[in-house]
This record gives sequence, structure tokens and C-alpha cells, in this order.
Amino acid sequence: MSSSDSDAPKLYEAREPIFPRRVSGRFRNLKWIIMIVTLGIYYVTPWLRWDRGPQLPDQAVLIDLANRRFFFFWIEIWPHEFYFVAGLLIMAGLGLFLFTSALGRVWCGYTCPQTVWTDLFILVERWIEGDRNARLRLHRQKKLDVRKARLRLTKWTTWLLIAVATGGAWVFYFTDAPTLARDLVTLDAHPAAYITIAILTGTTFVFGGFAREQICIYACPWPRIQAAMMDEETLTVAYRDWRGEPRGKHRKGEGAENLGDCIDCNACVNVCPVGIDIRDGQQLACITCALCIDACDDVMERIGKPRGLIDYIALSDEDRERAGGTPRPVWKHVFRPRVMLYTALWGLVGLGLVFALFIRPEVEMTVAPERNPINVVLSDGSVRNTYDVRLLNKHGEDRPYRITLAGDPALDIALEGVDGQTVQVPANETYRQRVYVIAPPGSGPADAERTEFRLWVEDTTNNERAHNDTVFFGRDVQ
Repeated sequence: MSSSDSDAPKLYEAREPIFPRRVSGRFRNLKWIIMIVTLGIYYVTPWLRWDRGPQLPDQAVLIDLANRRFFFFWIEIWPHEFYFVAGLLIMAGLGLFLFTSALGRVWCGYTCPQTVWTDLFILVERWIEGDRNARLRLHRQKKLDVRKARLRLTKWTTWLLIAVATGGAWVFYFTDAPTLARDLVTLDAHPAAYITIAILTGTTFVFGGFAREQICIYACPWPRIQAAMMDEETLTVAYRDWRGEPRGKHRKGEGAENLGDCIDCNACVNVCPVGIDIRDGQQLACITCALCIDACDDVMERIGKPRGLIDYIALSDEDRERAGGTPRPVWKHVFRPRVMLYTALWGLVGLGLVFALFIRPEVEMTVAPERNPINVVLSDGSVRNTYDVRLLNKHGEDRPYRITLAGDPALDIALEGVDGQTVQVPANETYRQRVYVIAPPGSGPADAERTEFRLWVEDTTNNERAHNDTVFFGRDVQ
């Protein structure tokens, strides 16, 4: 390579790691609370117990892929009830639209998993290596001495332990947590468990420890979608340039009276986890974590200026404030038609799911007539149809189910392998029972092409019932 080639300007600038400075304030405290609550829920939930009887798992929250069921405390979702999962996904999407319309990227700044784990990794980094200046000095130190190696190894080891716990907690949601934990330690767990933990450990370690803001800027699609969800009434973190400009150090005798409130201290930049300058205006990289608000308010208090130079602001208030007016109350920005529409849709979906949950039957049945052959003529001239009946018992214990027939009184019913009309259906299973419906010779159903009737199933324990309409085919069927 020639010297001219090596001196040529680079198309892309190498990434410079971001080392946010520690900050305190109301928004930082809120983020600490949310981080503790969300991480606590994530790590603790698989270990919560819930008694469902001897034949069901006693884990409160469990995604049972083997049996295609989902358990959430007292709620049990079966495969044919996937609409509950679809409804929850719709609610999640509407919730994102709702919060983004009202408060911008508030999800990204406070509750997104990438943000939460990055905050945790930065906290560990600060505990081990020191605050921003100490971490910068360590990063710029070219020589790898014993101290730097020790600090880096300690930090990476701690990150790795957090990442392993993250991957381990995830797999506990899919099987009994204590049993899987024992199998993992004794190396008796299924290879899929180890592979899943390894993948999640690697992604958590890289995303939270090294990629950080790169995930938010380049990998996440939400910054590019959020523009459609926001309008001039949306509250988002912004800089009041009409109050802060022109910037300056406010030194006495150097024209400080002609300067704005911003003293160009860069405190807002130093605390930003994505490394942007909010004073440059709205940017795709901003996750509206509001840490710059805490940093700026602290500086304003120390120099005797009003708080709020950086604040949650709506674009519609800019002209009013530039003219010397006051911004509209927060509730007027939040409770507006667009936000209320999202809220109404979100609430309707939620109420629909709750309603569907309470009205769903505990006993279900499906009936499928056998088509090969359609009917059988017995030696005494009777006509027999065969039906494949599937009975679903959602209870935690075996239940006696009685199958009866309603319709033409000439039709009779018989159950294969059962003396009588009652079958014992195992707990939490779909039971297959072959049912024969017989029409005596010379009766209407025996000679007619088709006769409609209804099969009933009744749980004799609590008299819960379900039915299914079907058709009897006589000897004249074409």
C-alpha cells in the first residue's frame, strides 16, 4: 500500500466508546426503580409456585411447548385459544403507539430490555472502573498493565455472570425451573437448554457491554417507525434554544448579560448514554431517557437559573414560549383525541380478552363423522353412523363425561368400549371416543337421506355442558 493510500480520508470514522457520567435526579431515580422492578420480575417470575393439582406443573408462569399450553397463575391457555396470545400482542402494539404518541420514545428510554441491561452493565462498569473521567483515562491508556488487566477482567467476568443469569432465566420459563436448574448443574439437561443459554449469554454480553447505543441507532427499527406515531403535541425531551442561546461561560465583564442560560458545560452530553448533544435538536439516536434533563437542572440550580432549559417539551408550545407565554399544561398534551383513541382501542381489546376468558367453556367437544363408509346397514336392517368425538377436559383431575343425543327420538346412541354413556376423561387432556348412532329399520332416519341431530356432553361432576350439531345419513344418501 502506498503512502498516498494510507493518508486518504476514511469513509467511516471508527466508533469511539461512550462513557456516560453519573447523574442524579428525578428521572435517574425513576430509571433505577424501573430497572429494579423489571429485572426483579424477569429473574424471579419462573420461581413462583402455583398449586394446580397433582397432574399439572406447579410453576406460576410457564410456556409448556411440549404440551402446547401456556400457564399464567390461575389462567391456562390451550393451543386452540391462541387468540388470547394474538390479543396480547395487539395490546402490546397499541401500547407502544399510545405511549409514543403521548411521550415520544418513553419505552426506549425506560423499559426496553436493551436500555435496562445496558444501564445495569454501565452501573457495573462504574463500580469497577470509576466514573466517566476514570473510565476515559483507562480506555486511552495504551499500555496494558496489571491494573488495567485486573479491572477489565473483573468487569467482563461480572458482565458474563449477568449474561449467564439472563439466558438461564429465559429457559426457566419453558420448563419447571427447579428441575431444570438441577439438570443444568448435573449436565443432564437437554442440549437445547445449553444452546439457548449460550446464545442469550453471548447476545446479552455483546449488546449490553459493547454494542450498547449501536443497537438503538442501527439495529432497532422503532426509531424509524416512531415518526409516524408522533405529532406536534407529543411531549419529548428537547432543548429550549430560545432561552439557552447564545451559549457562553458567563464570565463577569465579558458580556455575560448578552448570553443565554446555557453555559456550554456539556453536562447534558456527558451523561447521554447514546453520546448525542440534545442541543442540536431532535435526533434519531435520542431514546428520551431524560438524563440530560437531570444534568442540566443540576447545573441551572448551581448557577441560579430556572430549571427546565432541557425538558419534556411539545413542538406546539415553542411559538408560545418564544413569545413569552407559558406552555400548555401536560394533561392537555396527553389527553387529546389521538391518544384517547389509542387508549380506547387498547382498553377495548383488553376488555374483550377478559370477557372471552370468563365465558370460555370448561368442557369442549368436537364431532367428526366417519366418511369411509358413510353408513353401515346391520344384519337386522338398522342403519349405523360412526362419529369421532373428541372431549377436552380442562380441569386438573379426571372427570366423568356423559354423552347423550337430542333430536329424532328414533335415533339411539352407543359408545365403543363403554358400557353405558359415561366415559372417564383424563385431566388436562383431549380424549378420543368413537360413538355409534343407530336408526332402527323402518324408522324415518333410517330411510331418509339425512337427519340433523345434536350430541351433548355433560360433566357429571358439576353439570357443565357442551354440544355439537351434526347429521345422520340414512340408507338413501347419495
